[in-house]
Amino acid sequence: MSDSDDSGKPESRRGEAELPSSALWDPPDPEAAAGVESMAPPAAPGAAPVKRKTLLQVERLAKYFPVRRGLLGRQKLVRAVDGVTFYVRSGETLGLVGESGCGKSTLGRSVLRLIEPTFGRIVFDSENITPLSQRQLRPLRRRMQIIFQDPYSSLNPRMTVRSIVGEALTIHKLASSRSEEEAKVEALLRRVGLRPEAMQRYPHEFSGGQRQRIGIARALAVQPDFIVCDEPISALDVSIQAQIVNLLLDLQEEYGLSYLFISHDLKVVEYVSRRVAVMYLGKIVEVAPAQMLYERRHHPYTRALLSAIPVPDPARRRLRILLEGDVPSPIDPPPGCAFHPRCPRAEKGKCDVETPPLEETEKGSHHRVACFFPYV
Repeated sequence: MSDSDDSGKPESRRGEAELPSSALWDPPDPEAAAGVESMAPPAAPGAAPVKRKTLLQVERLAKYFPVRRGLLGRQKLVRAVDGVTFYVRSGETLGLVGESGCGKSTLGRSVLRLIEPTFGRIVFDSENITPLSQRQLRPLRRRMQIIFQDPYSSLNPRMTVRSIVGEALTIHKLASSRSEEEAKVEALLRRVGLRPEAMQRYPHEFSGGQRQRIGIARALAVQPDFIVCDEPISALDVSIQAQIVNLLLDLQEEYGLSYLFISHDLKVVEYVSRRVAVMYLGKIVEVAPAQMLYERRHHPYTRALLSAIPVPDPARRRLRILLEGDVPSPIDPPPGCAFHPRCPRAEKGKCDVETPPLEETEKGSHHRVACFFPYV
């Protein structure tokens, strides 16, 4: 088949420590702690606020990988994710951005327990899923899915599309007969913009964009509530990226899905996300509603990161903020604030000693930043 994504789908816009038993800052009030988040900022001036249920609550989540250097070397820990706290409301998209190697994908997979976290707490729909066994997790797997970054390696080359998409239906007993399963697979393929005859073909017969559509159909097969989108467009051509992004937005609107959208593309994250979290060296350093973050970035790292977004106007230039030094190793992170060796606002005796908490810049602003000396 050709390399173009000729789906025929019309485009549309759309280690180790004990944790305190008390709830952390997300959500901030008793009502939210019971499962209903506080009112989000309205999407537009004059819009009515809507209460959204907190679907996913992550508290102080960490994943450390043990490594050993040399034959007789002492074991050390790679702190890929280091004490991350956030929430995702029902029907919303939380964008997650940061440099390569900062722990974004590890965080997404740890939330789904595809990778076992070192410590922390994961609450999904008011149920603490952290201590559950794999057997106990199986019913919840229906409600939590993932779309992988690489559409080439994420599909089994020995299986037909019908088997790839229908496998979850068989495992979770969502079809009573083979004919019902085939009908459901056909409906899923049509929904993601593929023709029914694609069922009998193998992954190598499709373009990159079409393979990603198959991956999306596989995730949708079990009717999930929450999907981790792990850089779902980074391996695709630019022309195909827009189609996949619009498909994800259409599906979210139709099924009320919640997304954790991981990406390097800062403009795409701004486009699809209701809120955005910025990650650096395994920690979240800033989180805010998308428009607020892109207009008023408080953390020095966020300012430097967003300054790299190109301006689509040859007559204008954005002032690029270039950081000094290299990203520290997660095996041996610096004391205090992890960003202080590269930060232009760091103060000796404070930033290199104490770790800044992730706190609201103004009460009720929903804009949190982990910095002792943020920009205002």
